[in-house]
Amino acid sequence: MKGLLFLALSWTAAAQSNDLMARMQAISRDLGVSCNYCHSAERGSGQPEPKKDIARAMMAMTREINTRVQAAAGTSATEVQCITCHRGVAIPRQLPQILSQTLKEKGAAQVAAQYRDLRKQYYGRQAYDFGEDTLIALAQPISTGRPDDAIALLQLNLEFYPQSARTYSAIAYAYTRKFDDATAITFLQKALEIEPENGVVRGQLEQLKSYRRGK
Repeated sequence: MKGLLFLALSWTAAAQSNDLMARMQAISRDLGVSCNYCHSAERGSGQPEPKKDIARAMMAMTREINTRVQAAAGTSATEVQCITCHRGVAIPRQLPQILSQTLKEKGAAQVAAQYRDLRKQYYGRQAYDFGEDTLIALAQPISTGRPDDAIALLQLNLEFYPQSARTYSAIAYAYTRKFDDATAITFLQKALEIEPENGVVRGQLEQLKSYRRGK
């Protein structure tokens, strides 16, 4: 009888250990990291491992969120997991946030390099949004004060989205901030070649032609 009890306890312990290992591997995949990202100290050294403390807090937060969601929506509610926020990256910031900080601190050239690097590493995965609108949204707010930087970012967008009428239109606006209406007109015309029925772009083009300043 004692032998059977010991065997049962051993199986339970083994199952729990396998369960924990599988969960740790899932977390590692969700964050796009290896085990030593959290387990940074030598085993048994007693050295602090701050990322493990953060991981425990995040796991507790996830359990609490799931409890609340299930209480509100029932058992059919989608379970929140690490990947829900992390999407395969350790620090789950959105791409526009990352690029905006780089633009503020290091300039447009570094943004372009960072964008290319992240796209090469993560494109086709769920980590970041490399869609047409990301660089447009980054460039438009700086078009008035920093038109050259805006144009550089939008030209980068055209490398990946050469048929983006919105990008051509945004470049045109940036050129008007440089008082170069002639170049702006050429970009609006390119936008219309792609979307000939775009009434907004057509109106912008006609208006610009009527009072164009020129270089």
